Amino acid sequence: MEAEKRYLQWKEKTRCQEQIQKELSEMEGHPEQIEECFGKELEFGTAGLRGKLGAGTNRMNVITVGRVTQGIAEYIADRGAQYKDRGVVIAYDCRHCSEEFARLAAEIFAANGIKVFLFASLRPTPELSFAIRQLKAAGGVNITASHNPKQYNGYKVYWETGAQVMSDIADEMLEKIQKTDMFEGVHRMEYKKAVSNGNIVILSEEMDEKYLQLVKSLAIHEKEELATDIAIVYTPLNGAGSRPVQKILKERGFCNVSVVEEQKDPDPDFTTVGYPNPEDRKAFALAEKLGTEINAEVLIATDPDSDRMAVEVRDENGSYAALNGNQTGVLLIAYILEGRKEKKSLPAKGGMIKSIVTGDMGAKICQAYGVKTYETLTGFKNICGKIPQLKEEGREYVFGYEESIGYAISEEVRDKDGISAAMYICEMAAYYKKQGRTLLQVLDALYEQYGFYKEEQVSFVLEGMKGTERIKRIMQRCREEQFVQFGGMKIEEKIDYRNGYKEIAKSDVLKFVLEDENWFAVRPSGTEPKIKFYFYAKADNEREALKRLQKVKEDVLSFAEGIE
Repeated sequence: MEAEKRYLQWKEKTRCQEQIQKELSEMEGHPEQIEECFGKELEFGTAGLRGKLGAGTNRMNVITVGRVTQGIAEYIADRGAQYKDRGVVIAYDCRHCSEEFARLAAEIFAANGIKVFLFASLRPTPELSFAIRQLKAAGGVNITASHNPKQYNGYKVYWETGAQVMSDIADEMLEKIQKTDMFEGVHRMEYKKAVSNGNIVILSEEMDEKYLQLVKSLAIHEKEELATDIAIVYTPLNGAGSRPVQKILKERGFCNVSVVEEQKDPDPDFTTVGYPNPEDRKAFALAEKLGTEINAEVLIATDPDSDRMAVEVRDENGSYAALNGNQTGVLLIAYILEGRKEKKSLPAKGGMIKSIVTGDMGAKICQAYGVKTYETLTGFKNICGKIPQLKEEGREYVFGYEESIGYAISEEVRDKDGISAAMYICEMAAYYKKQGRTLLQVLDALYEQYGFYKEEQVSFVLEGMKGTERIKRIMQRCREEQFVQFGGMKIEEKIDYRNGYKEIAKSDVLKFVLEDENWFAVRPSGTEPKIKFYFYAKADNEREALKRLQKVKEDVLSFAEGIE
């Protein structure tokens, strides 16, 4: 058995790795656990690596991280001395082993003659992307599992554009990784030596200031146009957003910002939140409690690496309503376009980029302002990877977003940016408050103007090898079945992105276009053990839109649940 063979090899080759040896001993006599940890290798792709921490080829540990880093180092070295001298930027978040893996990666790059710029402590993902562009580095690495549970960690790889690597580069890196012997082929330079001789440069707070200056420069309305006393609650969910978000709101003049004390500082166990995903309403529990105590109007949360941001707003009953990623994106688009039009800074030829599973309302608003919408596969490597095409077509990038609470406001940050999005939400809420309106009232007005769009995303969490196989079966059945209608609405088009579609690259995604601008899509997650279903409905009124959404959702999920 291949898993058993790998397991025995690791027992032999990791004798000096005390923690790994301990975990391997605990696995002995448990074939299912051995299969889970050694049955396959943790996959490296355009999202880099992501998996549970622990011993094994299918886990995040010093062996798997070391091998991947060595392969990437050899890929960079093959590009020549210029790329080695430009170096790589390394950041990390608050998770278990993040700092250890970041230092390990730095030592390996240094041993391969590649200069390293290492952040001194945890930093948000968008600052890493910004730093790569500022330093004109060859690429970057971020040790983070974003919003995954505490058992996970990850390894995101960036290229010289400041965006995550596209599939062509990832494939070439993978070739190098696969040729690397994980035990004998990894080279390291002792950390203190690498720092003292300049192979590793520790980045100062100067980079923080440059990044925050960029974020502040994105402001549309200044202090005198805002109700800066608006009551705001912020939770960084124990992650990297804590300092930058607090600092930028203070510098923008917001004087009534409260931070959830229990979630203000780094905590790799996420003790008071559990699952640190701000897209999950439960992550707002303490923010809602504090908000109720101080009568806050807006609650914002960023995930542990602060690339994603979510919002809740107080409704007319005094409760908090959660805005989903589509709704937040629509509000931001309308605010940015109208504000830039008013300030006479809206480009004559602007471009907005969204993913194929993001709603259509944002595109409808863009159309009204003469801004062209581009679509890509999910992931900001694709969204930000589209920016060069806009430039070639003579268009100015205005905004990029996807439904999973990711927003990219400046092209100088080629990834989703929860820091600038948080600032914009506060600015927007304060601007409308000055006019006597809430964000919910603004959203309702947009629905009246552009149509009532409703959406919902449902995920099946299917872990382990069995879960992976079931996800494959669901996708296969969705492809094979000759569906005619869902929710009483006929299918006008079935789009299979497996072989690409128009300008969009191939991916394991299916989209069913129904009549009257309704649709749904299904895809396996690229970073979590999930299969995701996206439902979208549109009607002339809210009640009918919700009715259509519910009917389609019931039909689709009933079909999927029946596939074992």
